[in-house]
Amino acid sequence: MAVNVSKLILDLLKKRKTLTTSDIVRRTGFSRAYIQRHFKKLQDAGKILLVGRADQARYIPSTAKAKERVIAEKRNFLRTYLIKNLQEDRVWTQIVHQTGVIRQVAENIVRILEYGFTEMLNNAIDHSRSKTVLVRMTRTAEDIRFSVTDKGIGIFRNIKKQRRLKDEKEAIQDLLKGKQTTAPEKHSGEGIFFTSRAADRLVLKSSGKRLIFDNRMNDVIIDKTTVLKGTVVDFVIGLDSATTLPSVFHRFTGEEYEFAKTDVRIALYKAGRNFVSRSQARRVLAGLDAFKHLVLDFQNVQAIGQGFADEIFRVWKQNHSQAVIEICNANENVKMMVDHVQGKYSSR
Repeated sequence: MAVNVSKLILDLLKKRKTLTTSDIVRRTGFSRAYIQRHFKKLQDAGKILLVGRADQARYIPSTAKAKERVIAEKRNFLRTYLIKNLQEDRVWTQIVHQTGVIRQVAENIVRILEYGFTEMLNNAIDHSRSKTVLVRMTRTAEDIRFSVTDKGIGIFRNIKKQRRLKDEKEAIQDLLKGKQTTAPEKHSGEGIFFTSRAADRLVLKSSGKRLIFDNRMNDVIIDKTTVLKGTVVDFVIGLDSATTLPSVFHRFTGEEYEFAKTDVRIALYKAGRNFVSRSQARRVLAGLDAFKHLVLDFQNVQAIGQGFADEIFRVWKQNHSQAVIEICNANENVKMMVDHVQGKYSSR
């Protein structure tokens, strides 16, 4: 009589609550690959859950409580994405909801991770010219680390080409100045600068060179590494870090800090300035999660970019649905871009 492997798995799980592939192989005599296909089919159907890895892997019945436990215990995220139409905030949301990487992590560290991760992934999306990007995030007992890997032109080569520099060494020197970008219509060039100051350690690898920002050692190092296609960004922050995003921003902005905040009001007041990037928007929003009503004053602001508007009026608003965002003193250009990202206006 033919054995219904899927039914056998479900029946045994009702009795034993946990099973391994080897349990069914021994019981049926079928090959491991054949049995694994049945487990995978049941897993994809949402009837069972896989917990553990490698020789510790086992299957359990799928319940709401079990799903939550599996997510909370998951400390790794690894996925390759097509870059076309990719949005970095949605990848971050997947990590938050599909893993336990940031569960019960201090708020200052979560905010730094969100800022650094979305900035570095956005750089790959907008600059790399790669078709795909590999994203990894891992939580250990001491720290949380992520990497963003693309197969594109390479960060140092791209800077060299766009700025017509002599070699990659000059490109690194240019990058270290901060506020440098090869796409001024989309970026302020501040993403890497602030991320490198908020991390315990940030490493950029490309074109056979490695740029290391080690904030625990208070050092910046440039050395050689394996030649690879594209760019690898490695970020590390300790679970005991006391750094906050606002402190990093205030440390380096000084008199030129574009935004002032009193209570729940934000005033943009540099005359003749355009605000184009997500990085600038994230600087505005840092530390404002607790507020229920934000007033954005666009007095003397000539224009804002789609990235800037999208980060505030779509991404931040989606994550703070109860908050009210009010704008005032906005010209037609600013109003049109705000309406555009809110879906009220579409260009023809």
